[in-house]
Amino acid sequence: MPPGSLDPTTKRPFGATGLMVTPLCVGCAPLGNMPETFAYSVSEEQALQTIRAIFASPITFVDTAASYGDGESERRIGIVLRELGGVPPGYVLETKADRDLTTGEFTGDQMRRSVERSLRSLGVDRLAICHLHDPEHVSFEQITGKGGALEVLLRYRSEGIIEHLGVAGGPIDLMMRYVELGCFEAVITHNRFTLLNREAEPLLELAAARGLAVLNAAPYGSGILAKGPSTYPRYMYRDAPADVVERARRMEAVCQRAGVPLAAAALQFSLRDPRITSTIVGMTRPERLTQTIELAQVPIPDDLWPELLKI
Repeated sequence: MPPGSLDPTTKRPFGATGLMVTPLCVGCAPLGNMPETFAYSVSEEQALQTIRAIFASPITFVDTAASYGDGESERRIGIVLRELGGVPPGYVLETKADRDLTTGEFTGDQMRRSVERSLRSLGVDRLAICHLHDPEHVSFEQITGKGGALEVLLRYRSEGIIEHLGVAGGPIDLMMRYVELGCFEAVITHNRFTLLNREAEPLLELAAARGLAVLNAAPYGSGILAKGPSTYPRYMYRDAPADVVERARRMEAVCQRAGVPLAAAALQFSLRDPRITSTIVGMTRPERLTQTIELAQVPIPDDLWPELLKI
């Protein structure tokens, strides 16, 4: 490993939970076969090969959600976990409780259905970490009201079915409002702390100050900073605006002059931030595990960062 670089496989505390996780976390959203989101499909066999590789890799933190493929990601993970006899020792698997993707229902009853389906699909009797997922789809009052989604998830935690509770979503002001409730142990932000978008800055500050585990998902902006703007001109799971594509091109050129892959800079931008506990990177092939670890260890000149961040 190059001198001074971060080892993405050395475990660190997950907030105040007592869990230990790696700075890299494998995101399993694309393994749920979501072509409408990612613009490509992932077959079951490819997904299973990747999941088997994940649970044999030095990256021991794994992320999924009930909504990924409307249960398909969890189902595929569950197939492998049954082969292995459960989550292997030393690995941490987290999921998320979701609204009904067909009706939009986001009630306490729906949280029960979501959690119970996750337990069945994964083949586990408890969830080490479960996040309230995408609460922006209904009002704050509906989520936090009597008998609502949050009350049910807190009850699951008190019963030990959920061991640790987090919140994961998009709009930064709303996510801060949830963090300020004081009942969550972790928070996930996605696509909002990258080389191209740093609007999650105040959320990172708040969550870190309160001692929450902070997870930064999609450091590549869903792909543009990994595959490059010419190959994959998409940001936040949709066609990227022209100005975003142009900024990504300029960043790519700066990195090329420095002999650094754009993907390495994008990944390490997140990994090097002391407020971020772990960075969630979606992976769809076994070889991506080794490639991602290698990107995390690419030497990057200190003077490259200010040049990138002013673009």
